[in-house]
Amino acid sequence: MSPFDFINAINSSAKKDLIAEDPELEKLYVPFIVNRALSYFPDTVLYANETNLYSLLDYKLQNSYLLNIVRPAKRFAKWVKKQDNNDIDVVMEYFGYNREKAIQALSILSNDQLTIIKNKLAKGGTYERDRQPSGGNST
Repeated sequence: MSPFDFINAINSSAKKDLIAEDPELEKLYVPFIVNRALSYFPDTVLYANETNLYSLLDYKLQNSYLLNIVRPAKRFAKWVKKQDNNDIDVVMEYFGYNREKAIQALSILSNDQLTIIKNKLAKGGTYERDRQPSGGNST
């Protein structure tokens, strides 16, 4: 059982109240995940916001509200995930900025300036000639 089972129950036409069937499942209900999934659609975003406003209510009540208020429909959206951007990390390290300021700075930096910053921050590795055998002299 996962939070997505609750989302499927809310969106399906056969509205099954999973928590009423098995009260132990209330522990598996994660309001953040359910509300986030419903917030991707214009017809359910306000309902998700309402459950956020009353987040102190029991999970059973939140689930019951969403089961009864959301119209059944097939809803699917890809979850938005944060993309890793090495350029942001480079700007953060070079200027000592937080993530938000680094994104702003990155928008005004040219590719040439970014290349210069990367070259200044380049950390070299070890070379074979720099390694010395343990316990010996290198001459």
